[in-house]
Amino acid sequence: MTAVTQAMVEHFRQVLLWPMRLMPARPADRVWGAPWEVLRDAGSASPWTEVVDEYTGAAGNFQERHYNEFVTFLPYVQRFLYGDGRANRGKLGRRLESPMRVFRRKDVVTVRVVTRPGEAPLDLSVVHIDLYFFLNIDLVLLNVELSANHIELRQAQELLHRLGRGYPAGWNNQGRALHCAESVEFLAESGIVLARSDMQDREAYLEHVSEHRAPRVSAHWDFLMRPLVSDHSGVDGELRYRQIEYYRMPLMAYLAMDDPTKLKRNDFVRLGLVTGAGEHGVTSTADLPYAMEHLDDFEKKYCYDRFWCEGGPAPYTRYICNGHSLIVVGDARANFFTCHLRGVLAQFRHQHFLIFVIAHFQKAALLMFSDRLAEALRPLVISDPNSVRRFKRTIRASFEGFLGFTHLYWFREVAEQTQTRDLFRMCSDHLGVEPLYREVKERTADMNGYLDADALRRQANTVVRLTVVTIFGLIGTVTTGLLGMNLLAEAESPVERKLVILGVVLVTTTFITIYTMVKSKRLSDFLDALSDERLSAWQKVLSFVAVWRRPGS
Repeated sequence: MTAVTQAMVEHFRQVLLWPMRLMPARPADRVWGAPWEVLRDAGSASPWTEVVDEYTGAAGNFQERHYNEFVTFLPYVQRFLYGDGRANRGKLGRRLESPMRVFRRKDVVTVRVVTRPGEAPLDLSVVHIDLYFFLNIDLVLLNVELSANHIELRQAQELLHRLGRGYPAGWNNQGRALHCAESVEFLAESGIVLARSDMQDREAYLEHVSEHRAPRVSAHWDFLMRPLVSDHSGVDGELRYRQIEYYRMPLMAYLAMDDPTKLKRNDFVRLGLVTGAGEHGVTSTADLPYAMEHLDDFEKKYCYDRFWCEGGPAPYTRYICNGHSLIVVGDARANFFTCHLRGVLAQFRHQHFLIFVIAHFQKAALLMFSDRLAEALRPLVISDPNSVRRFKRTIRASFEGFLGFTHLYWFREVAEQTQTRDLFRMCSDHLGVEPLYREVKERTADMNGYLDADALRRQANTVVRLTVVTIFGLIGTVTTGLLGMNLLAEAESPVERKLVILGVVLVTTTFITIYTMVKSKRLSDFLDALSDERLSAWQKVLSFVAVWRRPGS
């Protein structure tokens, strides 16, 4: 029986991606402009600074890897990711930039993780920590990229399984947080601990859920998001976020192995399904995390083995994708696999990272639109006109937002390059993005169709009432206007008398018109009965009498 510790990861990368929904500011908060503008204008109160990357910054920073990344994608995806070039931005007198804005913080340089009680701490270098904002979409994506060299495969499996959790799923009999790292610390360059996880504080999490009916974000992730604050916390803040997906963060991982052919099926299953190293730390087939029958189609369903062969510039490279994760395993001895400019590592950090972002952004945006529809219905009171108006405004805004999402951010294909196209399809299919889009589109169309039908119904009711008033007003108009006669010869009367008569006629006419409007529904029913040749004269008389009958009598 071979121990897992004999398999070594020469270079390890882990990328965490956490989509969060941005919530409207509270009445006491003052928010001006888009969320990224608020964050950008926060100044020294925020550790985040906007990234002016190689596509919008100095032309001298543009490198070959940026070109390779750019040409991978189809034109409409290029516009989404990069916007238009400098030459086009000045033509219309405005900047045609990418609808995706990126902010970065540099105060955290090391993440120290203790995966299990009694384990030695493991230091991971922070490559970067970013926030992604999107034009007209109330979402923010936290992106954390970490790296380490020469670690055991077992350690890598535990990091993937335990690190990216927003809060614990529960606690065991000893009071330790289930499936979470024993401790996580964010360290500054000087070694000072900036934030520490508190997932073992069971009472704090229980109390928060009891009070807010919402989970409590762990202290170290809460620190990393600041000045953005959880919407369910008691902390004031202009930028507020709320969980929109599972508490386990979607992740990517790159593992350059000393010899990937030594890995057993069990190792790939635990990596691909992110189950951790297991309790026994062995690679026997008996140590599979799930039943053999459940894993029969693992390779076919989750593995992309186009390059799992002896030949090629990066031999024995395997991609494993289950939607929640995208893992790439390869040979550290292959220069192309470890090359950060043109090789697999460069593709992992750029092209493959972007397709992972697009797929999860699309899913998160669709879930956000679904939440908005449910939230619009919850406070609706049909008998309250103000509630109805708010409901209509919310639904119309959601419909407009969904149209904007469809035309700006929704695409089923991102590239014609075979590998990129296949990986994006795998990720989207496992996430169920296409069925979710159809469902949200149908629900949004149903809501908008209801509003249109309701508007037509109200318009029809108004037309009916006006028609009734016109018909009954026609009787008096024709009667008094017959041959242009004047019933009252007051042409030579004093002005005062004319004004009195005018007032009396005005009040009487107004009263009759309003009264006719009040009874217009029943008068309309009477007119329908009057025009129905199948009804007898007596039934028509009864229909006329019913105009003044009390409801329910």
